[in-house]
Amino acid sequence: MNPKVDEFFSKAQKWQEELEQLRLIVLECGLTEELKWGVPTYTFKGKNIVLIHGFKEYFALLFMHGSLLSDINGILIQQTENVQSGRQIRFTNAVNMYELKSVLKEYIFEAIEVEKTGIKIEYKKTEDFPVPEEFQQKLNENAALKMAFEKLTPGRQKGYLLFFNGASQAKTRETRVEKYTERILKGFGFNDCVCGLSKKMPNCDGSHRYINDLK
Repeated sequence: MNPKVDEFFSKAQKWQEELEQLRLIVLECGLTEELKWGVPTYTFKGKNIVLIHGFKEYFALLFMHGSLLSDINGILIQQTENVQSGRQIRFTNAVNMYELKSVLKEYIFEAIEVEKTGIKIEYKKTEDFPVPEEFQQKLNENAALKMAFEKLTPGRQKGYLLFFNGASQAKTRETRVEKYTERILKGFGFNDCVCGLSKKMPNCDGSHRYINDLK
């Protein structure tokens, strides 16, 4: 156990006991325990294998490259259609978790073997993501915006396209595009810190995200 991770479990407001028991199961697989992205992360020779996190309705074990696992039990869950790599195994109680204990270990060991092979996930390229009509129109009208967007890294471009496309109504998409136009012009990604106060630069840690959005 990593003392730096203890605080995460001790401060968990929900699923505390269940999360601690899930921790023990994972540690039985010989992984190294670290704290990354604010959650317990388990690695093999420096490679991220699984992480533990809790939500309001469930707690889960997230396999970083879960899409490469065989999932013979059909229990891996893709959080959203846009998640390309990670897959969850979700629990709503300790009983369900313990019933799957041996299966969890099998999945973890398989994930380690997958990591050893060096197999890479073929992620979608930026051009594979549709550009919503509302944003395309804005790009056509604003040469500076088009240039600024093209200068962003592929990851930052995809972040915006996913966010804009995430709105089902045209009006909402228009509002999102309008709100984030200035951010794009300034060269910021959707998840970048714009206030300069984040402890996880260049990423926003959430502390001041909604304060003076483009200060």
